[in-house]
Amino acid sequence: MKFNYKSLLVMLSVVTLTFTACSTNKSTKKVVYKKVSKPVTKPVVPRETPSTTVTKPQVSQPKEEIFKVTLPEINREFRAAWVATVANINWPSKRTLTTDQQKEEAIKILDMLESNNFNAVIFQVRPSGDALYKSNYEPWSYFLTSEIGKSPYPFYDPLEFWVEEAHKRGLELHVWLNPYRAHHSSGGSVTSQSMVKKAPENVVRLKNGMYWFDPADKRTQNHVSNVVKDIVSRYDIDGVHFDDYFYPYASYNGGADFPDNTSWNQYQKNGGKLARADWRRDNVNYIIERIYREIKAEKPHVKFGISPFGIWKPGYPAGITGSSQYDELYADAKLWLNKGWVDYFSPQLYWPIESKGQPFPKLLEWWKSENTHNRHLWPGLNTVEVKAADRTTEIVNQVKISNQILDQHPGVIHWSIAGLTKNPSMLSSLKNGPYQSKALIPKMNWIKADKLSKPKILVTNQPNDVVVNWKESKSNNISQWVLFTRYNENWETHFLNPNTTYHSLSKTKNGKKLNAVALKAVDRLGNESDYTAEKIN
Repeated sequence: MKFNYKSLLVMLSVVTLTFTACSTNKSTKKVVYKKVSKPVTKPVVPRETPSTTVTKPQVSQPKEEIFKVTLPEINREFRAAWVATVANINWPSKRTLTTDQQKEEAIKILDMLESNNFNAVIFQVRPSGDALYKSNYEPWSYFLTSEIGKSPYPFYDPLEFWVEEAHKRGLELHVWLNPYRAHHSSGGSVTSQSMVKKAPENVVRLKNGMYWFDPADKRTQNHVSNVVKDIVSRYDIDGVHFDDYFYPYASYNGGADFPDNTSWNQYQKNGGKLARADWRRDNVNYIIERIYREIKAEKPHVKFGISPFGIWKPGYPAGITGSSQYDELYADAKLWLNKGWVDYFSPQLYWPIESKGQPFPKLLEWWKSENTHNRHLWPGLNTVEVKAADRTTEIVNQVKISNQILDQHPGVIHWSIAGLTKNPSMLSSLKNGPYQSKALIPKMNWIKADKLSKPKILVTNQPNDVVVNWKESKSNNISQWVLFTRYNENWETHFLNPNTTYHSLSKTKNGKKLNAVALKAVDRLGNESDYTAEKIN
């Protein structure tokens, strides 16, 4: 077979052209591949929440179950007694007692008050320009150690001791001061330590042997202020108390006028326009208002009380006869009550219920009508020597009448502790009568106070009893704890001192089972905290 080269060349050319055309077409045509992804579902996120925040589902917490009960109302009434130190009337019984003997007598008095359901003591710490405490301004009292300026030995501070022991027993302690008496006629010889010698420019001598600070002298006013502020700032007292001695009774100076010519002449020289009697009253008004303001500025919870002579003026109310504190003592006590310059007011209503010229209920009603600021009105009773055929019955009836008239804030002060310690029938009649159960002191609603936090309690069942423990409230202003216990359906109330942190209770009492307890804290003004209660199984 003859091979045809021309035919072969033609075939090769066609193949070559075809290959070249195919190659050219592939290189000019772009192939696009699409990437296929699985769909992603995004969470719905609130607009205000960043997309990076992972929101956890909220789990509701169970609320703390609160055991609720209806507690009985707390009994409230002021029950106090004066303890006089001047002339060793009540305490110490003798100027020669040792420190231990003085303490023993004090504890006996306080134990007696506690066990007979009293709740306050008015303790005289400045009888006559002297001190039954470590004073920064005046000497130690002659009535404490038989020597002006001599401290007790072995040393102790009587006021500090009385405050501590009173508070242990749930008793308030009010310091009783005489603002103007500089030396008592029974106070021994006037020595270089006496205020008579230390402040001769503003002290005058009376015909009965007493010495008196001149109420008009600025040095007297500043000195009284300093003495009060010193006590309030350094001692944990509950109140400051003045009695009825302002300008002295006329009999103290043999009926002669008070010897204040020096200060009166100076007042007139400086252009004073008041009549002499009004000027004297103005001097006393000034110190009363000043003391009240200064106490509240230092410690608002410390109460200020005054026990003036029981008659403002004869004829007030109609039919009343007797001395006039307004004209004789230059004490406008009605004004102090009208102005609200006191936290409590205790006019000395030392007459019987049926007295013709000074009937006890009529005078108390009149003073109540003058109590325009609704301060506490707690009359003073003459428990020692009220003129009545049966003194015990008279005083018990006066307590009852006072509670009826003063139903919003009942209370009295007994003059003095001797009327209780030296008359056993008086104590038993009060305890079996109006003082049968314990009482808190009425509230002082006009004084602002921080609310106490609710106490926390822990109840533990023991084999034979139930123990209730509690913690201190956040406030350190607690004066008492009130523990309520319920046996079957009957509530009982227990008053406990502020240092108490637990109390043991019988599981049964008179065949009744303990089934609930509750606790409240009470502050220095008588305000109550909310209660905490626990059920006893």
